Parts: sequence; C-alpha cells; structure tokens
Amino acid sequence: MKEKVGEVFSIARDNPPVRSCTVSKQIHPGENAVIYFSMAERTDISAELYSYHKLLFVAEGEIEVYGEGEGKFLSKGQAILTPVEKPVGIRSEKGAVYTEISIRREDFMNEAVKAGEVFRLADLLPYQEGKIVNMDLMHNEKMKFVLMSFAEGTGLSEHAAPGEAMVFALEGEAVIQYEGVDHVIHAGEEFHFAKAGRHAVTAKGNFKMALLISLA
Repeated sequence: MKEKVGEVFSIARDNPPVRSCTVSKQIHPGENAVIYFSMAERTDISAELYSYHKLLFVAEGEIEVYGEGEGKFLSKGQAILTPVEKPVGIRSEKGAVYTEISIRREDFMNEAVKAGEVFRLADLLPYQEGKIVNMDLMHNEKMKFVLMSFAEGTGLSEHAAPGEAMVFALEGEAVIQYEGVDHVIHAGEEFHFAKAGRHAVTAKGNFKMALLISLA
C-alpha cells in the first residue's frame, strides 16, 4: 500500500479537497483496488455501470450516491456497497473525502451488508464485556476486511500480520504499539503496518476498528 508506515495519520486531513476538482489517489492496485477520493463543493463523478461492487466509506463531509431511483446520502462514518451492472454516480454539495474499495462479485461478502443500503461500519457489531468481537466483512485469497470491537480492558498481544495492514479507527481510542513504540489512535484516524511489522493493540475504553489486510 502506498501509505506512510508506523505512524498515526488521517485520510481526511491528508487529502483535503481541491477547489472545483475531484482528486483520486490509489494506494493499492489490482482487482481489489483501494482509492482515496477528495471532492470539492458541488462536484460530480458521472454515473457509470461497473461489473464489481464498490465499498465506499466516508471520512469527512457528505456524498450522494445516485443512479437508478432515489439517491443515497452518506456522511462521516457511513458506508455503502454499490450494486453491480447498475448506474452509480457520486456527487457532493459541500465537499467530502472518502475511501473506495473494489470488491469482485465472487469475493465473500458478509450477509450483514446489503448492496444499496447506507450503514455505519461501527454499528455492524456489538461490544461484549471482557471480549473482542470480530466480523469478517469481506475476503478473498489476496485481501481481507475485518471489523473488530474491543471491550474496555481488552487488547491483542504483540504479533505480525502475513501482509500489509491498515487500521481504520471507527469508535473510541486505543494504543497501537508498533515495533516497540506506542501510538494513540482516535476515531477518524488510521495506521498502516508493513508486512511482518510487530504490533499490539490495547483498547482505552471501548474501541472499534476496521482492519484491511493485503495478502498480495
């Protein structure tokens, strides 16, 4: 992934909209491409048909996903899985920054997510006292996207992922220890691990995150 490693960052802060423009930045190529989009006020990405789903996750601002039927509005923290072979366009009246993950039709997708429905990633799984709850949202042989909730006092001991990984903090805060250094991460911020980077996670209160792992 073309992203900074070993430090807390913010997709929203690092990719501010450019006046009158739409800007895209691909951080991971291939069939499961990961792209940041920054849309200035009153900009529009024309509706087109795609043979794959797109998982859109808003980091800042508001977008309208339109095509057939009534448009769907998404604000910070909300997401949508776009349908396939139907027109999908995106526009923003006030400006927005969002992440797009391409998902092939043959990829596993959790039944908790329905194409065309607006939802919050953080709302898909609960907290359970003294426990860590995992939800495998999507996966294939090269990529995995997982949601995790950490009850207060829980955490993951030091380990390493088999590929690059990116944390999206969804709710609360936690301490990420990476290669022996502690980093505090808050909702709305991100962290990127290099392949085999040693890390641990400790929740400070209740904490939810999404974890994107690239195995390519």
